[in-house]
Amino acid sequence: MYKVIIVDDESVVREGLRRTIPWNGHGFELIGDYENGRDAWEAIEASKPDLIISDISMPFMDGLELARLVSTNYPYMKMIILTGYDQFEYAQQAIRLKVTDFILKPITAREMRELLDKVRLEMDEETRRREDLGRLRHQLHQSLPLLRERFLERLVVLGLGRPEIEDRFSFFGLSALTPPFLVMLADIDDFGEREEWMDDVHDAEFFRFAAFNIFEEVARGRSDALLFRTREERLVVVLHGAEEEDELYVRAYGMAEEARHHVEKYLRFTVTIGIGRACSSPERLPSSYKSAQSALDYRFQLGKNRILSINDLEGSQVASPPIALHADWDRKLSSSVKTGAAEEANRQIERLIEEFKRSRLPTEALVLHVQKIALALMNAMQELGGHDAEELKRRQLWLTEVSRFKTLDEIGDWLKGIASELAASAQANRNLVSKVQIAKATDYIEEHYAEEKLSLQDLCRHTLMSASYFSLFFKQTTGETFIEYLTRVRLEKAKELLLTTSLKFYEIAARVGYADPNYFSILFKKHTGSSPRDYREKQAKESAR
Repeated sequence: MYKVIIVDDESVVREGLRRTIPWNGHGFELIGDYENGRDAWEAIEASKPDLIISDISMPFMDGLELARLVSTNYPYMKMIILTGYDQFEYAQQAIRLKVTDFILKPITAREMRELLDKVRLEMDEETRRREDLGRLRHQLHQSLPLLRERFLERLVVLGLGRPEIEDRFSFFGLSALTPPFLVMLADIDDFGEREEWMDDVHDAEFFRFAAFNIFEEVARGRSDALLFRTREERLVVVLHGAEEEDELYVRAYGMAEEARHHVEKYLRFTVTIGIGRACSSPERLPSSYKSAQSALDYRFQLGKNRILSINDLEGSQVASPPIALHADWDRKLSSSVKTGAAEEANRQIERLIEEFKRSRLPTEALVLHVQKIALALMNAMQELGGHDAEELKRRQLWLTEVSRFKTLDEIGDWLKGIASELAASAQANRNLVSKVQIAKATDYIEEHYAEEKLSLQDLCRHTLMSASYFSLFFKQTTGETFIEYLTRVRLEKAKELLLTTSLKFYEIAARVGYADPNYFSILFKKHTGSSPRDYREKQAKESAR
């Protein structure tokens, strides 16, 4: 019997629901009704109901606020909103708060009974799933004995002598292995969409066991397969007993593909499987295991959700350092970042990742190269400056963070994020510094405009900027070239002198930086539409009116 409460500020609604609904007949016990969300919340904390039926508009605390508290603190509780507000925004909020149903009033007794039956079926199904989960967890603890798994791990990873192998196989009731032998090694890539909400190691263990259970199903009834888990939570399959080695490889690929497909389809996450080289005796199983491990390591370059056979991968290309690194790639990336060229940095990273994939270098060597790149980016960050101590400390973890990635594509995305962040920081710093320098330049022009030989080089020396960069950023900041800006300042000063003094035109020209009065007059008329004389007379007449 599920516990239910009613929350509505209208007593007639509460009374109607109490009297007209046979709650027990629908699998519910009505344990209380409340006229506002505040009182209901106190009751929820005390009695922990399974279902809450609530209105939206209520005093003290409305239904959506109550739903927010329930969703945050008791996400397993079901909540139905009954409201007279036919507005899409309320429905949107209810969906975000994971409300079970959003029903518009008025609702008939028959509709309410049907709704209760529907909710009860959902709750029954959830209860059944939780019970099934409990049974699976119990099965996990009662699965293959730990001693058997540790023995098989020693056999495959470290190697054992023939007498001990035969003795232990007999002790554990295992069928004898027959040559040839081959080891497959499977590893979960990640848990897919569950990665966003999984925070419990027991959840991860449960899904690992579910993957192992699929491999068990695939191997069930086969006398040629021996399956176990390692302490690193990887799955190992030992295949044996074929007429020819080629036949053993065909079996291995078929079994691996079946298991990989079922894991992706039913568990909605992926595994990558490495297939090692065949060997002729059980004492040599560690060599097959190591080659399977090497095949699995190619996931770093080739990506997840794959079956990787060492026979397909070995010798496909002689390992050599990526071409990009031969040309001081890390230095070029640092340069792009420090100049704020985020898009160019991202293109460089994409080219590097492709070179890594083609290189067939061992994973350890690739990780060292990536750490070298991360170190170069850290140095670039320190050169840029402007970072607090906490930020610098966080980014010092980049070197160790590399090891958490399972593929080169993941590392490429990670490096792009770092490069884009640093490039944006560099661009912002540069813009700020350049704006300060341009302000310094305009102030200098205001002070020295009367100097006839004032030049672009004078401003560049004053601001410590190159001529090309100064010209570009001056135009971006002011909207004018240096000459246009200087001319405008000089002519504005000339207008002031024409209106406020009786100086002759050649004297005014000299005061604003023009030694040639004729050139001054031509320039003045070009920009104002009037000669200096006409401008003075026109302004004088307008002032006299």
